[in-house]
Formats: sequence, structure tokens, C-alpha cells
Amino acid sequence: MTAEILLLEDDDVLSETLVDLLESRGFTIVHTVTGEEALNATFEKRFDLLILDVNVPGIDGFELLEGLRDAGITTPAIFITARTDISSLAQGFDAGADDYLKKPFDFDELLIRIDALLRKAFHTRSDEITVGEFRFNIGKNELYRQAEYIPLPPAELRLVRLLFQHRGETLEKNFLLETLGDGAEGSEGALRVHIARLRKLGLPVLTVKGIGYRLERA
Repeated sequence: MTAEILLLEDDDVLSETLVDLLESRGFTIVHTVTGEEALNATFEKRFDLLILDVNVPGIDGFELLEGLRDAGITTPAIFITARTDISSLAQGFDAGADDYLKKPFDFDELLIRIDALLRKAFHTRSDEITVGEFRFNIGKNELYRQAEYIPLPPAELRLVRLLFQHRGETLEKNFLLETLGDGAEGSEGALRVHIARLRKLGLPVLTVKGIGYRLERA
């Protein structure tokens, strides 16, 4: 089974071992060391599985996954962590984990759990979301108007993904600004420009005064 996996692990020895193991099984691995790197990676491409350590620099694994779930990203996730207490286990599942593996763990057990989650995900996944004449392919991270592919810069692609995943829901402006990141891209002015461009394409994005924006189901 081929799949793309995001690995968040700051231990050099363990991460190298896991990358070698998983690549030997045919998986494509993107390895990140900090929570911020992992967050950015999830908005740049779609993964089939997330393998997340908890105690990492910056955003910890629990906070990262909780934020992704709030953003509508439902990618299956496994925590691999040295936290073995029951309260941490509960916190992991409350954050949105599909599985929780305590370190040290058997690599064969990890592979069994990965295969089980991927089989379930591939069986139930719907790759496209349609709004009027537009469709967004989650798997490819691409926007189409009927059969026409519409190229978008990364910031607008992240916005479109969230708007489609939450179509019919109002997304708060601050949440969208966090998605755009720091610097000029994350300013209110930049957000207004991006929204205006999406509307020019014909996407039914409405302003909800004092709150944020909503993509109509159309």
C-alpha cells in the first residue's frame, strides 16, 4: 500500500530509523522536527497519515493535532510518545488521535497499526468537495472550475482548502489569518486581497460582518 506520511519526531536516531523503515515499505515520508514545520507541511500538501511525537520544539503534538482537527483536517493520526500516563493518553485521543503508541514500541506493531488506519482511510475517503461549478480535490490539493484546473498561489490554496472543507460555515477572521502565517501574508489587508481574488474567480465567499467569511454551499 503506497501512501504519503508526515512524521513529526525530533529524536535524530529514532526519526532516521523510522524514515528508513517506512520508506523500505514503499511509503513516502516527509520528516519534520518542530510543530511549526509539521503545521506548514499539512497546508502545503495532503498526507494519508500523520505520525506525531508529542514533546517537540514549538507547538507540541497535542496542540498541533487539535488545531488541525479544528481546521477540518481529518487525516488519520498516530501519536508516538514517551508519555505513558493515562491522562496523556486521554489528552491524545481528545486532541483527535486515531491511535496512541507508547515509547519504546515494537516497529512491527507500528507497521500493523499504520496498515490498519490506512486501509480504513482509503476505504472511506472522499477526495472531492463540490460547490456549484467548482470542485476541490483534497487528494491533489487542486481547484477546478468544471474540467478547468485553476492554479493558485500557496496562501490562496490554503484558504480555499479550508473554505471548501467548512463550506456553509462561518470561519473567524483570526483563524484564517493564522492559516496565512506571519508577516505580510498574515495581515488583514492580505486576507482581503486573497478573498477578493477568490470572488473574482466566481467562488461564492460571503463576508460575515464582525466575524469572518463563509463559502456558500451554492
